Amino acid sequence: MHDSNNKLLTEFTSNAIKQACLCEEIVEELTDILVGLEQRINAYKSRFQELEKKRRRLDDEIATIKKYLELAETLYRVEADKAKLASLSNQIITTDDSKGIRPVPVMDVTDQSREILLGRSKYVGKSVPQAAYEILRESNRAMHAKELVQRLIEGGLQIKGKTPLTSIATSLKRDKRFRKVGPNTFEALDDMLIQAV
Repeated sequence: MHDSNNKLLTEFTSNAIKQACLCEEIVEELTDILVGLEQRINAYKSRFQELEKKRRRLDDEIATIKKYLELAETLYRVEADKAKLASLSNQIITTDDSKGIRPVPVMDVTDQSREILLGRSKYVGKSVPQAAYEILRESNRAMHAKELVQRLIEGGLQIKGKTPLTSIATSLKRDKRFRKVGPNTFEALDDMLIQAV
């Protein structure tokens, strides 16, 4: 009996050792998997941070290019308006009278014409929401109410109220053609979206 107990004890010990070795192998294997996953996570984090930096640089570059583009377009419009004004001012005919040749303007370029040519009457007679909608659609970007006030005034629109910024922001909040995308910042919705609303 003592031999059978020894045999059982030896077999039990042998099985326990085998299981311990098996557990040790599993733990080693799991540890290797965890180390591999940590390395991948660190590599992904590093790549993600690199891409984030690139995106920020690209976003900054895009914003700068947009500003230069807007400035160039504005300068182009101003120069084109100057050219139109100059061509209208130079459209003259000459008449011969007793004192010699004198220029007679074909077209009188009035102050109102100059204002129209320079774009300073672009929004005269329009409502604030209509003019703001045109500005936002033309620029194809969201704008703060402060910038809208400036462009509306430059376009000849008289803004009623003691605080033009508040007047415009309130007016746009109430109009379904606009979506508020930030504090006092609005974008124009597409015509199809407006019809859906």
